[in-house]
Amino acid sequence: MAVTLMDPKGLPHIDAYRQVSIATGSKLVFLAGQVAWDVDGVTVGEGDLAAQVEQCYLNIATGLAEAGASFDDVAKLTVYVVDWTPDKMPLLMEGITRAATRLGAAPVPPATLLGVAALDVPEHLVEVEATAVID
Repeated sequence: MAVTLMDPKGLPHIDAYRQVSIATGSKLVFLAGQVAWDVDGVTVGEGDLAAQVEQCYLNIATGLAEAGASFDDVAKLTVYVVDWTPDKMPLLMEGITRAATRLGAAPVPPATLLGVAALDVPEHLVEVEATAVID
């Protein structure tokens, strides 16, 4: 595994992600931001943030697998949520948890969460992009 995740002493432990990733691999994998589209380009979970987060993470896993990687190789995630407010955190976490259960993985690399005004189409509530490192 080319990525080691950790929470350094002196920084808080946050269940949703680790504060630092150390990458030692030689091949970088950059995934475009994934929205809640299924393979046919149909939006999954219209109006349901948790369902859309789950689909985004499943799409990330699909892209990673095609590149010969998995969530164990992810060094950084960036999550964009439309009209973000802190009361949406439980729905965000629910979607991540559901995806982790389906994938049998714990997607907890360092992450940045950004609130945005809009995404590519009005029914998309979240977009997730990933950077992975593999040997």
